[in-house]
Amino acid sequence: MASDYREPTYGNWRKPVSPGIGRLGLAGTLILMVGLIVVTMVAMVSPLASLITAAVLGLVMLPLVIQDQHGRTALQAITARVNWWWGRSQGWHLYRSGPLSIIPRGKHRLPGLLAASRLVEGRDSYGRPFALVVIPATKHYTVVFECNADGAALVDQEQVDTWVAHWGHWLASLGFEPGLVAASVTIETAPDLGHRLREEVTANTDPNAPALALAALEEIVWNYPVGSAKVSTRIAVTYAALPHPGGKRRDEAAMVREIGMRIPGLIAGLEMTGAGAARPMTAGQLARAVRVAYDPNSESGMEHAGDQDLLWDDAGPVATQEAWDHYVHDSGRSITWGMSEAPRGEVLSSVMSGLVAPHHDIARKRVTFLYRPHDPASAARIVERDRKDTRFRLDGGTGRARNEIDVMKSDQSAIEEARGAGVTRFTILVTATVHEAEQLPMAAAAVDTISAPARLRLRRMYGSQATAFAAGLPLGIVLPDHLNVPALVRESL
Repeated sequence: MASDYREPTYGNWRKPVSPGIGRLGLAGTLILMVGLIVVTMVAMVSPLASLITAAVLGLVMLPLVIQDQHGRTALQAITARVNWWWGRSQGWHLYRSGPLSIIPRGKHRLPGLLAASRLVEGRDSYGRPFALVVIPATKHYTVVFECNADGAALVDQEQVDTWVAHWGHWLASLGFEPGLVAASVTIETAPDLGHRLREEVTANTDPNAPALALAALEEIVWNYPVGSAKVSTRIAVTYAALPHPGGKRRDEAAMVREIGMRIPGLIAGLEMTGAGAARPMTAGQLARAVRVAYDPNSESGMEHAGDQDLLWDDAGPVATQEAWDHYVHDSGRSITWGMSEAPRGEVLSSVMSGLVAPHHDIARKRVTFLYRPHDPASAARIVERDRKDTRFRLDGGTGRARNEIDVMKSDQSAIEEARGAGVTRFTILVTATVHEAEQLPMAAAAVDTISAPARLRLRRMYGSQATAFAAGLPLGIVLPDHLNVPALVRESL
């Protein structure tokens, strides 16, 4: 029977722009204007000195004008390279833990931004145990949900679109959560070792069953996991101890109670998004997941250990070494990419299917969607400011078609926000992990191949592989809050 249903499309992702002249942002434009004023004043005294001043101004402005295909200026590239050289000279790219290291009590703590992290356990309103990841540097508390996503196979398109709509509503509702600063969705694919299948079959097999049935079950146990993949979906929600500027900072016990009361509501909102049955992860489950991420070969031992808990202080790697373009950690070698540009045009709901699906050239692949929802007041201010900035670039620029499209998109965003839509900043991190160094080029080529159908522009996180690897884990690392440069200065460059 013919159907008149038309599959909806999605798009209109906007990255707020900074007002400026040409490729310059607000900071670059101000430097240029001040420099021109200085050159004019010097020219009134000495023409030769004015030429020298103009040459110096040109050298200062050149790193701000030159940009690569990802929109990064030469100044940002130079700064990243200098910081990498300085950190390498200080030995910051190396990490060693265990009894022969300088780690207190010979523990295997997590490296980098997670070095001071710890776990706090509590119970939600339904009495279910959950773990909170505490980042002392930012006073952030993160609860992680493990989901059994339904998947889109053999599902009507109308149902998929309903899931997408409810997912959008769930993200928009995060902007009304007091104290919520970030959320993330991590989809990890890895080879299925078959231990869980064997345990399930062994526990339910009757020893008096016919020999033919026992032989068939044994053949299934050995052959089914070959070539199959295990897909894990985890959603992390991060709260700040300070609910709003000027408010009273909450202590650890208050955060455990507050988040414990909110967990059932967050899970209830996920039921209609296609996330399946969601449940909060316990301390042992979270520690095992992090341990396997840093040491993929330990997964077999973890599954054999069953429900034996792993302490958070022992969830880290034994040794890591960060290179300029990849990251070595215990038994794995990883490369992490970050999204530099979202799809420009309209896309279908299946646009990310290839990116999150398992790939035979990548042993373990982790795709993390990072979200920073804005409250309604901030959302209105952001879209209105972006609307003014895009119009300023159109009026003061060359009137290119892209600038005209930006004005149309900013107007559409302002209209949708005025109608009640939420505003959320997001990015994507893709981490590919292999077992041998010789497999890294194949993994990099595979990521380039699967990112093209997703219409994403990915940039390898040069000089920040260790930090990007940790940010891709569902542990609530909010990268902008760990930077020394204020957000206002970064956005105006």
